[in-house]
Amino acid sequence: MKKVVINEKISENSYLIGIEDKEIIKNFIPGQFCVIMAKESSERIPLTIYDYDDKGIVYLIYQVIGASTKELSMIKDSIYSLSGPMGRPSEICMNYKEYLDKKIIYVAGGVGIAPVYPQVKYLKSKGVSCDIIYGARNKDLLLIRDKIEELANVTYATDDGSFGIKGNVCDALKKNIKKYDYCVAIGPVIMMKFVCELTKKYHLKTIVSMNPIMVDGSGMCGACRCMVDGKMKFACIEGPEFDGHLVDFDSALKRLNIYKEEEKEKMILMDKKMEANNGR
Repeated sequence: MKKVVINEKISENSYLIGIEDKEIIKNFIPGQFCVIMAKESSERIPLTIYDYDDKGIVYLIYQVIGASTKELSMIKDSIYSLSGPMGRPSEICMNYKEYLDKKIIYVAGGVGIAPVYPQVKYLKSKGVSCDIIYGARNKDLLLIRDKIEELANVTYATDDGSFGIKGNVCDALKKNIKKYDYCVAIGPVIMMKFVCELTKKYHLKTIVSMNPIMVDGSGMCGACRCMVDGKMKFACIEGPEFDGHLVDFDSALKRLNIYKEEEKEKMILMDKKMEANNGR
């Protein structure tokens, strides 16, 4: 069991959870993720490590989109397990000396800002400056604004125009795309697809962080497979980062919807169980 020090709602469907785990912090490099289980009977949920402190607290940001994350949002004192760090670290963070004189733009969508933050923070500590484009549906869904603004020049884009540019991240990126040498896009698969279609036209190398269905996080189950340059890759051990111009986003989008109906049924059962327990 791992002690939970905080698990609170920070926007419409997003939560911040803090868990005591000094061992994960010792080996963590930005870009890696962990796997969390709320209870012994729970599904394994892969989440990017967002931040940590000198007290040994690991912070994760997650979005309630199904039964498993809804169950996690109700945890108060402890979780069953936290495993990690897993996956390969950020290519740019691992080789930061090669990027000291490069102009890098990070493009984040929604909770994709969670994995962007530690990378930009790490790079700034090494003397590598980055810009950020951050998009969401509206102002209220923009997370950790004060923290990212301390690290980089941030351009915001909202679908409804409630904050920053009215439009999406691609609209914002188009304005200055020629000034950058590298792009890192992290967010919904459909967002990363459109960013890569844009950057490909400008021959701007783009790294994406894939978030496919994942079970064990060790490459054994094969659930996290995705097609990259016509070859099957496992995001949990060969990623999560890949060359965005080589990723088959259409197949990735189809795989994300495989268990959509089953997830709806699970949510209905969970809601009924909660109603029954509240009625006692």
